[in-house]
Amino acid sequence: MKKLIRKGKVKEVYDIGRGKLEFLFTDNISVFDKVVPSEIPRKGETLCKTSSYWFDQVEDMGYKTHFIERKGDKKMLVEKVDIIEDYDDIDTETTDYLIPLEFIARYFLAGSLHDRMKSGKIHYEDLGFEEEPEYGERLPEPFFEVTTKLEEYDRGLTKEEALSIAGLTEEEFNRAKEMVFEIDEMIDKKVESNDLLHVDGKKEFGMDENRELMLVDTFGTADEDRWWVKSEYEDGKIVQKSKEFVRQHYREVGYHERLMEARREGKEEPPIPPLPDEIVEDTTELYVDIMFKLTDGIYR
Repeated sequence: MKKLIRKGKVKEVYDIGRGKLEFLFTDNISVFDKVVPSEIPRKGETLCKTSSYWFDQVEDMGYKTHFIERKGDKKMLVEKVDIIEDYDDIDTETTDYLIPLEFIARYFLAGSLHDRMKSGKIHYEDLGFEEEPEYGERLPEPFFEVTTKLEEYDRGLTKEEALSIAGLTEEEFNRAKEMVFEIDEMIDKKVESNDLLHVDGKKEFGMDENRELMLVDTFGTADEDRWWVKSEYEDGKIVQKSKEFVRQHYREVGYHERLMEARREGKEEPPIPPLPDEIVEDTTELYVDIMFKLTDGIYR
């Protein structure tokens, strides 16, 4: 008997028994932790197919994942792990669980990293720059950070905090970090031949029944990662090929500023407005095009 156990912003998770889960990718889109009241046709299909492709590539590298198989356009089967909400119930002996962290690697000055630099929360010298950089510059060294996974809003963590709440040893944490960069190196080589730059992205991990790290959830899509057109970047222009395209729309119409102000002041958050029809159409085209490029033309 299939049972809905988690309904996320863009993905539904069903327990189908025998230690397996079914992921159903919807056509919803979310930005700034808000579900947009507009569906993006074919979006769920692109996430499912792109994620399946990358899981196959990662397994070819010899890494363990929770991926079993893709079922149709919008569904995939994965191995089940426990989701433990109470950090006190996780320690260095816990097995078969979702590590409650997001591991993020950034290669260019973009998105929230740029926002934090401009607001003074991070100094450009801490990013390896000798003078204040412009938006979009390549970072002298990759920037790695971890945030919470299961809290209402993602919260940045120190390494010590991450080890504590996730029940990880320092060796396990460092191995997860190594895997992130090794996988991204593989991704870079594949996508640059299709005129893309991998700007940043997140990975999630779990521990299997033997407490071995395995890659879980989804990654390398237009939702989890940021992509730019390589040839345009080399000509001095940034052309978004990810969900950032939608985020930029809400920045341009002033919604992001109103939302952040409400959050800072503890006020009621303004509802996010639907997308104009032309933005919906452009977003669908973007997601389908990026699926084609990320999967080396296998899916279109």
